Amino acid sequence: MPGGRGEVDLRSLLGAVEEAFPIDVVDVLAGQLARSVDARHAALLIANFSGSALARLSHVECSGRGQDGRNERAESLSLRGTDHERVLFTQQPAVIARSHDWLVLVPVTERGDAIGVLEVSFGEEPATEAVGHLVAGAHALAYVLIASRRHTDLFEWAQRDIPFSISAEIQRRLLPSAYSLEAGPLTLAGWLEPSHDAGGDTFDYSLDREHLYLSVTDAMGHSVDASLLATLAVATLRNRRRALAPPAELADAAGEALRVHAEPDQFVTGLLMRVRLADGSAEVVNAGHPAPFLVRNGAVVPLDVTVQPPLGITDTAYRADQVVLAPGDRLLVITDGYLDRDARRVDVEAILASTTDRHPRQVVQELARRLLEVTGGELRDDATSLCIDWYGPTGVRSATGGASPARATNEPDRSRWEEEPASAPMLVDELPVPGDDLQ
Repeated sequence: MPGGRGEVDLRSLLGAVEEAFPIDVVDVLAGQLARSVDARHAALLIANFSGSALARLSHVECSGRGQDGRNERAESLSLRGTDHERVLFTQQPAVIARSHDWLVLVPVTERGDAIGVLEVSFGEEPATEAVGHLVAGAHALAYVLIASRRHTDLFEWAQRDIPFSISAEIQRRLLPSAYSLEAGPLTLAGWLEPSHDAGGDTFDYSLDREHLYLSVTDAMGHSVDASLLATLAVATLRNRRRALAPPAELADAAGEALRVHAEPDQFVTGLLMRVRLADGSAEVVNAGHPAPFLVRNGAVVPLDVTVQPPLGITDTAYRADQVVLAPGDRLLVITDGYLDRDARRVDVEAILASTTDRHPRQVVQELARRLLEVTGGELRDDATSLCIDWYGPTGVRSATGGASPARATNEPDRSRWEEEPASAPMLVDELPVPGDDLQ
């Protein structure tokens, strides 16, 4: 069987990547991977910003002489009801038998952040060893993408479904570089669904040795004015957070910055939180923000925190409420985009109750999907959500290929599938896969 001649040589892979031009690193790495397992071709599909599709970023055809024939495209592949969606949900590779070849789909993931899918085709059924090599190679590819995107807009361009306005461009820069994180005691994921005229929503997080810092903010207004206001608030929060300030001090600093530099009637609402990793004790400041949701033992219960004035409204010092997260808790923070007119038809509590077995990444994406359905895609305000699963200080993350199998979602919601797949996810017989024309 193909793919059994040797393991993926990470030293050779990284050496080839380092020598390559930044925009060519995906082709170079894909070609190296394909040759190492005697594959016919390899392609990277990168997840778009809406979470609804994958963009076929590159395609490498391997000839018998070991040369690469490149055919780069920005072809879009809808995720709904596909094996690619299943691979992203389960974070497990899929081996698919087709009429003329075999296709292996491997998730490209780093610490639970699902970047995309690696496609590799074989003339014969690949050996289990070859699939294992591809999992390791896809994991390396995730880190190569993270490093290489600092030097080129190619990957950013591939992820964009629609042109960005200036305000959306500013807003994008205020978000963390990874929307998901898996660590020992926790898993989290955030999502921002922008309105037509982008508002001032943001979410942010940071993890250090002792604490997890979280923030969800909503700057008043729309367009560039809201984005600039959000920039002032987020920059101040990050500045003080990097000095290890607690939430009350963060709120005080952001409020002062807004009072000094913003217009008198401008303000930002926010939910600021710091969780102590040793025991789950948390300090929470709610500055005029919607109350968070807490899922405990399968039931959605209110998180009792004091609602204080928005940032920029008062010079009175903020106070932090004390909350203790218990192992198994799920916390969801949203912005008021989920409470606006038609958006209120999204039953957030019902979705939380019905998705307790899903990864936070799927929870926030499901909330956004339902919101777009009930509003017809016409959002009057940004809608943002940040979902955190707390496992406790003894929580252990055992990762394979960039994700923890114990934390991944077992299956996509089958009710969303347009057609049922013919068999189990690890081996599917004769299923057509979009992109056959590239073979």
